[in-house]
Amino acid sequence: MSTEEKSLHFIEQIIEENLTNGFPQNKLRFRFPPEPNGYLHIGHAKSICLNFGLGLKYNAPVNLRFDDTNPAKEEQEYVDAIKEDLQWLGFQWDKELYASDYFQQLYDWAILLINKGKAYIDSQSSEAMAEQKGTPSQAGVDSPYRNRSVEENLALFEGMKNGDFEEGTHILRAKIDMASSNMLMRDPIMYRVLHKEHHRTGDDWCIYPMYDYTHGESDYLEQISHSICTLEFVMHRELYDWFLDQIYDENLVRPHQYEFARLNLNYTVMSKRKLLQLVQENVVNGWDDPRMPTISGLRRRGYTAASIRKFCENIGVAKRENIIDYSLLEFCLRDDLNKTAPRVMAVLDPVKVIIINYPEGKEELLDAENNQEDESAGYRKVPFSKELYIEREDFLEVAPAKFFRLSLGNEVRLKNAYIIKGESVVKDENGNITEIHVTYDTDSLSGSGSEASKRKVAGTLHWVSVKHAVETEVRLYDRLFIDEAPNSHKEKNFLDFINPNSLSIIKGFVEPSLETAVSGDKFQFQRLGYFNVDKDSTASKLVFNKTVGLKDAWEEKGKKDSNSINNSLKEINKYFKVETREERIAIRKAIGETLAGISNYSLLQNSFKKNINNNKSSLLFANLILKYAPLKSSDYDKEDLSKLYLMSLRSESTFVRSRAVLNLYHLEYESDFVNSFRDEILKLEANPPKSSTEREKEFIEQFLNKL
Repeated sequence: MSTEEKSLHFIEQIIEENLTNGFPQNKLRFRFPPEPNGYLHIGHAKSICLNFGLGLKYNAPVNLRFDDTNPAKEEQEYVDAIKEDLQWLGFQWDKELYASDYFQQLYDWAILLINKGKAYIDSQSSEAMAEQKGTPSQAGVDSPYRNRSVEENLALFEGMKNGDFEEGTHILRAKIDMASSNMLMRDPIMYRVLHKEHHRTGDDWCIYPMYDYTHGESDYLEQISHSICTLEFVMHRELYDWFLDQIYDENLVRPHQYEFARLNLNYTVMSKRKLLQLVQENVVNGWDDPRMPTISGLRRRGYTAASIRKFCENIGVAKRENIIDYSLLEFCLRDDLNKTAPRVMAVLDPVKVIIINYPEGKEELLDAENNQEDESAGYRKVPFSKELYIEREDFLEVAPAKFFRLSLGNEVRLKNAYIIKGESVVKDENGNITEIHVTYDTDSLSGSGSEASKRKVAGTLHWVSVKHAVETEVRLYDRLFIDEAPNSHKEKNFLDFINPNSLSIIKGFVEPSLETAVSGDKFQFQRLGYFNVDKDSTASKLVFNKTVGLKDAWEEKGKKDSNSINNSLKEINKYFKVETREERIAIRKAIGETLAGISNYSLLQNSFKKNINNNKSSLLFANLILKYAPLKSSDYDKEDLSKLYLMSLRSESTFVRSRAVLNLYHLEYESDFVNSFRDEILKLEANPPKSSTEREKEFIEQFLNKL
């Protein structure tokens, strides 16, 4: 097998095999079939790139087909947004089609199935049908209406179409096999009554086909060769094929369904229902909120189409589900913006710098490189004057050894400008620094070629001239969720993991070259990150969104938190070795401060569960997680808690037993849960272990008195 063949993903391998076996290349046709009931998200981008990518590779048409079979949830707004997203991503469909285009044909085929005795009208309640359906290990029971006559079925179906019946009174079911091992084959629903206006067909129809019936038949009508969907539809394939079997003409292309693993991205949710909930409950400001994983949200945040396409290429196409790190998406974005985004200067937390030896009223226009990654980007002029803004964090009166920014008595270079030296500060009545007075080396202008310009100093700072600075609103966006798997905790609502710091709105100052920037323009604010102009900007007010930082702060924090957990575990071993109570208190407080600063729910939960074992250090650490971590008692699994407390109360260590008793005494648990350990603690009171101390006995007495 050649290197090129080895690099093919499994769907490309299937297509290559089909072509080798005689399938005509000019018969290849693909489709992207979204439901117009929400905005597309990054998960859809993977499917879009796959289907349209195959179209480009094989020079085959790709249809855009809207699966608009549920008028209760569909809107024209979603249709328009989906088309905009597709074109922005860089793809153009061959035909714009709708499942509703085929309503008459689907109805005619349903009549055909009724006439063949392969479909019938069921008039039971949904509860009765669910009960009759059986279980995966138990066959279903036939509906009492399964053997209605063809004539009665046709009459009822006509009545359903004409609007003679209320919603829920009748449905059309396929007559397949109520004993099938595939639950989807147990007489699935084909049509239901819905008295809802359709966004395209209006009130023409009172019945609407179900997805499983519509999907394959629409593929067939469009002569789709390869119908590609995600793994959750594996069990639907048998039904897809059954419906095709009923109407297939062997002279036409028969579509085949293939399944690939959907995109699972950490630190987000991609359920349309949950995304809609975020919008409806005003957790975010609409579908295109820059914190949303929607394509419109990513676009507004400042993501490029090229970065999303590259991300989809990097994650590949596979048959096995896995979870992709959000950091990879951000990496693809940084990689693209690094090549294309002009470098500019902005100050977001300003403090004024006055160059005391710079002439009053003097101004200079200094040359600044637009992008060192792109020689063709050229240079721009940046005004320089006596008064500047720098970032407040770039100055300390007295600097520690490794502080390479401005401080009193030390020098730094101003980007594209001069070397300055901190001389003095001015403070307000509260002791806050309002001005930093500096001197500058008059011969040190960057790029001037002078000896002074070649001097090496420890740091380089960005700045803007006070006189020329343009005030702007800056929206600092961060990830919407603080947990890597917000939708995976059964005992929690995914909204419990909303990041309270996902949006901060501040005022900043940018260099005057940005005064004419328009919505969508992207820049690197030097030393700060990548930003883009938001659509809320006006001629009189610039609004910037923070797209992504220059470094992956979340990955750094994740590593830091994991390291903190590991280091705390090492420290806890010392707890059992030190001699004095004061030393133990110091160790416990240090570990407590570390745990209190970790907000990663999954990391804390996993660390807690992992340390429920017979090792005394592990047991003590799990108890300290309960005491100090920023989780509620109700966040922990009750069985895990019970196991931990029983093991702790039976531990050989008085420190472990004492901490368990104290936790049961102080933490908020239901009284029944606390009382369940009463007998265990009574045993400790009656027969104190050899390692028992007077303090442990005091804690036990307090606990029993509380009961």
